[in-house]
Amino acid sequence: GKRMAAPAPDPQFTLRGAGSAVCALHFCSGAQGRPLLLSGSLRGLVHIWNLETRRPLAALDGHGGQCVTWLHTLPRGPQLLSQGRDLQLCVWDLAEGRSAVVDAMRLESVGFCRASILAEGPQRWMLAVPGRGNDEVQILELPSKTLVSCLKPEAGARLGMPMCLQLWQAESSPRPLLLAGYEDGSLALWDVSMRKLCSRAACHSEPVMGLALDPRRARGVSGSAEKALAVWSLEGQQALQVRGTHELTNPGIADLKIRPDSKILATAGWDHRVRVFQWRTMRPLAVLAFHSATVHCVAFDATGLLAAGSGDQRISVWSLYPPT
Repeated sequence: GKRMAAPAPDPQFTLRGAGSAVCALHFCSGAQGRPLLLSGSLRGLVHIWNLETRRPLAALDGHGGQCVTWLHTLPRGPQLLSQGRDLQLCVWDLAEGRSAVVDAMRLESVGFCRASILAEGPQRWMLAVPGRGNDEVQILELPSKTLVSCLKPEAGARLGMPMCLQLWQAESSPRPLLLAGYEDGSLALWDVSMRKLCSRAACHSEPVMGLALDPRRARGVSGSAEKALAVWSLEGQQALQVRGTHELTNPGIADLKIRPDSKILATAGWDHRVRVFQWRTMRPLAVLAFHSATVHCVAFDATGLLAAGSGDQRISVWSLYPPT
């Protein structure tokens, strides 16, 4: 349509003060349901941003100066999980303005792979983290930290290290599944309780850097160091099927997210750009050229706000194609 000929908009606002490259982002709701944005930095800090004042409410220092790679909040209390390159997964108590580490887990793997979490019950979660050895994923239960299973490809598979993880449970199924992207460019679908590899698909010729799953359509997308996105589906929740590839202008995708309403896909690019696609058709909608270094991470909030974090130490926040 004509609308797309218009130049890309400016961010609604920018957050400055992270102090180093922004490597992880996560939206959550704070007191009185006010939206907060959490960011994790290369130098190990987690900032909690008030989106009304656009200032940090707090800076959490729990990773010994090592890059924070993943953030997630749990409704208990509320609590925050942060994962860092120091091999720690910290649990923070954020209730009533507190910011104390109440628990920590040591991870086995030095890779860049971000954790994934799935609610199992009102106060129980399943957590997937890179495991020991080169190619293993460990599934733990929280809050007990019990090891539920180890998912390890058979000896000759040569998938390499897990690079990205996504736990998933179809509404029609009692069985949790794990989708994992590996160093050899393939995606694998695991049945967590049976510890078995259900399906595997060669999606990329380079390590899978990020993946996003649309649970409504059992369809997803992944990116790597190459110049293409791969779109795939989960047939009968058991078989991975590559549906097609989408060529990119420049190589290198660091992160991808599908908006909660399943309408929009955003990608974080090594070319300093955020690209926005209509998710159903993969039609390009906008190229957000604001950052002056690699965009490491993107995140959507429930209202459709999009945040992007970059090596230029800035976070851009955008309001695009608001959900109807």
